[in-house]
Amino acid sequence: MSIITLTTDMGLRDHYVATVKGAIWTQYPEARIVDISHGIKPFDSAQAAFVLRQAYPEFPRGTIHIIGVNPEADGQTPHLVVRHDGHYFIGADNGIFSLLFEGMPHEAFELTMKLDNDHAAFPTRSVFVKAACHLARGGTVDVIGRKVARVKELIGFKPAVDPTSIRGKVVYIDSYGNLVTNVRKQLFDDVCKGRSFRIGFGHREDDILNLHGSYGDVPQGERVAFFNATGLLEIAVNKGVEGFGGGAARLFGVHNEDTVRIEFGERLRN
Repeated sequence: MSIITLTTDMGLRDHYVATVKGAIWTQYPEARIVDISHGIKPFDSAQAAFVLRQAYPEFPRGTIHIIGVNPEADGQTPHLVVRHDGHYFIGADNGIFSLLFEGMPHEAFELTMKLDNDHAAFPTRSVFVKAACHLARGGTVDVIGRKVARVKELIGFKPAVDPTSIRGKVVYIDSYGNLVTNVRKQLFDDVCKGRSFRIGFGHREDDILNLHGSYGDVPQGERVAFFNATGLLEIAVNKGVEGFGGGAARLFGVHNEDTVRIEFGERLRN
């Protein structure tokens, strides 16, 4: 029984997600469908890539991931099946695949299978589902596509670094208001080298001077910074959701794409 995941910007208010699931079960009744997210900001490929990138490594090899964000194709944007780390990813070649992985994917195939006449109106249902169900039934990707040499690249924003600072940005704000940045632990360690530091993301009085292991390492309502399970610097408020004073995004007035700066001081003495 194959797993097919869905990452879309369709939301749950309309019938679109149910339509996609119904099409999958019609073509492959044994499918196990997992919703990764349907709350992606409309047409935001970078956010879709971030969310799927955090989730897909936890799934078993052979899982098929449908990406229903910016799914339309044209002469410069074909539909692809990408194979990487033993997983399949199906979506439009609009740059999203270059944001999903470290480096280029292992293999990519442009879909060439015969499609229904209405495929352009709802490609997530009429194109991606058909490809996913073919793979789920044990079909090979070369039957429905031709191999391509490269995928379209989007240059993701990388932190700016000098000997005394790292300047990153908020790349995702979750439903708790937690701020996830693009500063990785390895980069922080390489620049910090045991020195004191100051993490700034708004007003100077809100700066954070220490790292912790998780939310609960500080009292309820206190701000906290730590490297999360995927190795990214996260800034949060312990239990800071609506009804408990609000999350970090609202309390500190921080938005997606805002700058997070880390300034390093003198080396700490042992």
